[in-house]
Amino acid sequence: MELTFAAATDVGRQRTHNEDNFLIDKKLRLFMVADGMGGHAAGEVASSIAVHEIRDAIYNNRDLIERYRVDEPTVQPIEILQILEHAIQAACTTVFNRAQAEQDKRGMGTTASVLLIGGAPDHLRGFIAHVGDSRVYLARQAQCHQLTEDHSLMNELVRRGKLKRDQIDNSPYKQFKNAVTRAVGVYASVEVDTFDFDILPGDRFLLCTDGLYAYLDDTTLPDLLSTGDVKEVPPALVTLANGGGGHDNITGIVIRVGDDAQPAVPPGKAGEVSLKLEVLKAMQMFRYLSYKELVRVMNITETADFGADDAIFHEGAQGDAMYVVMSGMVRLSKAGIPVAELGKGQHFGEMSLVDRSVRSLTATAAETARLAVIKRKDFYDIIKKEPALAVKLLWSFVQVLGARLRKTTSDLSDALHGDRHGLDTTSENLFQD
Repeated sequence: MELTFAAATDVGRQRTHNEDNFLIDKKLRLFMVADGMGGHAAGEVASSIAVHEIRDAIYNNRDLIERYRVDEPTVQPIEILQILEHAIQAACTTVFNRAQAEQDKRGMGTTASVLLIGGAPDHLRGFIAHVGDSRVYLARQAQCHQLTEDHSLMNELVRRGKLKRDQIDNSPYKQFKNAVTRAVGVYASVEVDTFDFDILPGDRFLLCTDGLYAYLDDTTLPDLLSTGDVKEVPPALVTLANGGGGHDNITGIVIRVGDDAQPAVPPGKAGEVSLKLEVLKAMQMFRYLSYKELVRVMNITETADFGADDAIFHEGAQGDAMYVVMSGMVRLSKAGIPVAELGKGQHFGEMSLVDRSVRSLTATAAETARLAVIKRKDFYDIIKKEPALAVKLLWSFVQVLGARLRKTTSDLSDALHGDRHGLDTTSENLFQD
């Protein structure tokens, strides 16, 4: 999976100087954008310090990054994410100290959106560290996904249900449209969002500042990122933003993974990742999750293969995981009596995620089957770390269990009605006799 990339930056139509900065390190496969703030060139200083400090801190850990391989995990993804987080913290301290030392730069800060691509050429993994309201987009299979969350006042109001996105321009808060809730260097430290994910052949990335994404349409962005020579795309995006008004500085980095002729379903490990995402996305239990949240769930799933008639678990055994059928068929039975057969996309054993009780059924592979496995411990970990994701998961979980309960009640009602009808018929026949 060859990487090609290009970048462009422009002052825009309404600013007198450019406070954006970007950095690409080809050897590290490191990409970042930063949008400075502070006025009187202080924003430009903050963003410049940030991108170079982040790059240097990551470069100092290049040996560990080079040892990272997906297929031979001597280095875990969390270690790479920690490197990125510490790099942004180091930049934060440096920017803050510079601001404290120079009166005219007090309060300066910057956004920072960082993408590091690690792993072997045939199986790449992306690592993101992010602060502020610049963005990282992923275009995959003709769909666009925002992989970062804006740390802005407007986004916080939308997230809390106080405001709808289409109401921002007419709201009393519009004067704070560019206000960020987190920035690198305003304080001595900052909370950093981190995220890791599998990269598939054909993936396209865009790192950009708000001066660019304000003029982008998610429905057309995948085509924009894939059409023509990669070197032509960033200047075209800058022209698009300036044509829309160019209200701010404009910066974008475009990255392509592989060529344009990628298979619909990638082979090997990449194909497994694609299939796992497809299956999880179709499940009712995960229907409220954003693409980024869905990838977080996928990151805690394992894959298990079973041959025909292999036991997955037995009735009465202690349960500690939920299973999702990725391919094949699974048979559920109780006391040797078949209860149901489950195919692709169906799940079972979900009560083990919230309950330590024993299994009520036996699960057996009816044919060769591949299952995605989500363990209770990992499920609890993600719930503790991601409160918003936890609410969505638990709400969906309640709905799934509610639907199961209603079906069970309906089945019992039908069974009781059938028995009563049989008794009524027998009584009538006896009376006639």
